[in-house]
Order: sequence, then C-alpha cells, then structure tokens
Amino acid sequence: MIQLDDKTYLYLLLVIPVLILVFIAHQVWKRRTQRRFADPRLLKKLAPDRSLFKPQLKMVLLLFAFALLILGLANPKMGTKMETVKREGVDIVFAVDVSKSMLAEDIAPNRLEKAKRLVSEIINELASDRVGIIAYAAQAYPQLPITTDYGAAKMFLQSMNTDMLSSQGTAIGEAVKLAATYFDDEEQTNRVLFVISDGEDHSDGTASDAVELATEQGIRVYTIGVGTTKGGPIPLKRNGVVESLKKDANGEVVITRLNEEILSEIADEGDGEYIDGENTAAAVSYIRETLNQMDKKEFEARQFAEFKDQFQWFLGAALLILFLDIFVLERKTAWLKKLNLFNEKEAA
Repeated sequence: MIQLDDKTYLYLLLVIPVLILVFIAHQVWKRRTQRRFADPRLLKKLAPDRSLFKPQLKMVLLLFAFALLILGLANPKMGTKMETVKREGVDIVFAVDVSKSMLAEDIAPNRLEKAKRLVSEIINELASDRVGIIAYAAQAYPQLPITTDYGAAKMFLQSMNTDMLSSQGTAIGEAVKLAATYFDDEEQTNRVLFVISDGEDHSDGTASDAVELATEQGIRVYTIGVGTTKGGPIPLKRNGVVESLKKDANGEVVITRLNEEILSEIADEGDGEYIDGENTAAAVSYIRETLNQMDKKEFEARQFAEFKDQFQWFLGAALLILFLDIFVLERKTAWLKKLNLFNEKEAA
C-alpha cells in the first residue's frame, strides 16, 4: 500500500502544462525570427551542427526531473508489512442526508457541510471502532463499507454532495434498510446507526417499519438534527454564486425546516436518542460518552504497518536526470550524424 506524506505538493504538477506551453511558444517565436534572419537552407550551412530535436529532448528531461522532485517532496511511503491486530470497538454506520434541502443555509455554512463536519469530528474521537458511511436522498447509496480506515472514511465523507444521487427527496427508511446490511458480524453486540438529517422525510411511513426491523437485528438508531426550526430557503448555485431559490409548483419559494418531531420518533423507535447537532462540540462530546459506555467487542483487523519513506528514490532519479541533461548539448551528436537518421547529408 502506498500513501503520500503531504499531498499539497502535487498541486505543483499543474505548473508542467504551463511550462510546456511556454516552451512551444518560445520555439515558434525562435523559428519565425530565424526565418526573418535568413533562408532555412542558408541557416543549415551557417550552423550545420544545430540539432532539431535536442532542445525538445532537453525540455522533456527537465520536466521529468521536475515531476520527480515534486513526488519526492510529497514523500511517498510504502507499507512493507501486513499485520493483524486485535481491537475492541463498536460498529458504527453514518447515514448522511444529501437531499437538496441540505443546501439550506439556516445553519452555517449549510446543513450538508455541518453534517459532514459533525461526522468528521465524531470519527476523530473514535479509538478502535469500525465505521461505515451511507449517502441517501430518495434512495440510499453505499458510500463506504464497514472499515477501520478512518482516513478513507473522511475522504469519502468530504466527496459527498447533493448531486451524487439523481433521485431527490428524503427517504430515511431506505437508509435504515441499507444500513442493516452493513452489520455483517453476527457476534457484534453493539451496532449503532447515526442518521444525520434535517428530518424532512418523504418515505410515507416506511421509516418506522425499517427502524422496527433494524431494532430486531440489534441495531440502535440515533438521529442527529441539522438545521433550525425557523428554516430557510434552498439556494440554487452555480460556481458558488446563488442564481435563484428553489420554488414549488405554484412558484412560491420553498422554506425547509428542521423536523425534530420525526427525528425524535425515529430515535425512540430505534432504542436510541435524538441529538441536536447545532452545537458541534456538545453533540460530539455526548456521542463520545454514549459510545464509551457501550460494551466493546474484540475483533481482528488486518492493516499495513512499517511504512517506509520512498522520497530518496525520486530525488535520486531527478538528480541523475539533471546530471545527464548537462551532457545533452543542443548540437548534433557525432554518432547520430553517421547514422544519418534525419537525412542531413542529402540536405547538405
């Protein structure tokens, strides 16, 4: 397994296309200037050893060395050993509402970003529990199966948005049904589902049936409310700029509100509790204490260990290429002239 120590250095790779465009523009300007100075045939006689492909070769070498230096700065690390470790924890699944109502900005910066921050902060407080992530709107979509890789969980979490599911609406029941398939360990005594939503459920009562089935399988359902009871409109943005507000069939601006009643009912039926997510620190602290009080089950997890730095190989290769570039001159090489690959002799 390979991981990068600092991925931000990879943004420097975007400089390479710019350098290529600058080089091409310079070569075009150079040839135009030479043609104004003298006829191409006369230039060949004045500079018979001038190579046509050596400048391009030198540029390729420099760009390749530059890319290797950037990768070296990012410091790739390779897991050289797999080990099995024993852990004790709870299986936790987060079902995050990604319907359009989660774009409402009645809670900063908006409901979805607030939900993602809540889940991320909860994950930061976990020690050895396993986590899974589900995205849902009118349908539920498996985002990440049960895992102990918290880094991957955060990565998948940040990629969630309201455009990832084509069917809109909010069907909490579908999320609960899908979550029930996540808990594949029959010996796990504590299975927890956190539903993070504004409570706008359009599943026509199927949520209650799904929660009842989940509790029969030993799953405790907690709900976390994001938004305010006062509510707010749903902004429709393009490139970060608000173009309009969502309207209903009558042309009236839609006001979406936090429905604490539905979320409380679901939590009560699921043998869990409703948690107000407005205060992130308070919500995370309460959830941490709740999870710590649960019985932990021991399980085995295989993971990479002994990650070793690999930056020296990239830096070494870059330095070697830069060293070789010194000996690549822009004039023709003697042995290449003898091969007459570019018909220099006939042209002369």
